Amino acid sequence: MELSERADILVQSLPYIQRYNNKIIVVKYGGNAMVSKELQETVISDIVMMKCVGMKPVVVHGGGPDITEFMKKIGEETTFINGLRVTDENAIKIVQMVLGGKVNKNLVSMIEKAGGKAVGLCGMDGSLLKAKKHVNSDNVDLGFVGDITSVNTDILKTVLDSDYIPVVGSIALGEDNDCLYNINADNCASKIAAALKAEKLILLTDVPGVLKTPGDASSLISTLRLHEIPKLLSENVIKGGMIPKIDCCVEAVRMGVERSYVIDGRIPHSMLLEILSDEGIGTMIY
Repeated sequence: MELSERADILVQSLPYIQRYNNKIIVVKYGGNAMVSKELQETVISDIVMMKCVGMKPVVVHGGGPDITEFMKKIGEETTFINGLRVTDENAIKIVQMVLGGKVNKNLVSMIEKAGGKAVGLCGMDGSLLKAKKHVNSDNVDLGFVGDITSVNTDILKTVLDSDYIPVVGSIALGEDNDCLYNINADNCASKIAAALKAEKLILLTDVPGVLKTPGDASSLISTLRLHEIPKLLSENVIKGGMIPKIDCCVEAVRMGVERSYVIDGRIPHSMLLEILSDEGIGTMIY
């Protein structure tokens, strides 16, 4: 790349850096971006750079592959219903250990190694997240799977104001502090973004975004207004695993988040390309 091209890239990013200075950006980190070592490093470097140029990133993570791997090691089967893990008493102990421990602390360590400062949290810390038992449309008991009912933003704001990056594992306390719940990471990120009135919610996934034609990346729908989404649902353009992600984005925007994004976490530095350039690479909902 010529020096002039590098300078053009930096100049192009300046208005965005100024616009998002001191703004909260919630990133849901998971999927392929969490499994691949190379992608882990690029995502973490993006998050640290966001912090270095004045943004306030908040990282929310799941850890499905790690949970499944650990359950296999102890001979426990994994069952999913409508994309949610059936979580019995043994499974919730593993979820707590993996999300509140291994995955959370590994992410903190990676951020620190990349030159950032991070604090690892989960829903139990400072009663950060409270939840009630999830009831699905078929009334099937999923065990200790929950829906968030409240977010204690005080602890998150304290961490942000102290110049650290909060890293939040998606488990929550019951409303009466009587049990723990496994929380879908997309939903968790959406609730946290809404409670913080974040500027942006970014969901890293393993597809380019919403596609008019399945499998055709050139048919990417770059921007979606809320009123356009029901038509795409009825036409089966938004379907399958994309539906809950779009639902999370819609809820966040309706609750005050300026913009939500579904972007491809498999593309190196996809977050920076989306946030700091004229041409976004995913689907933006506003």
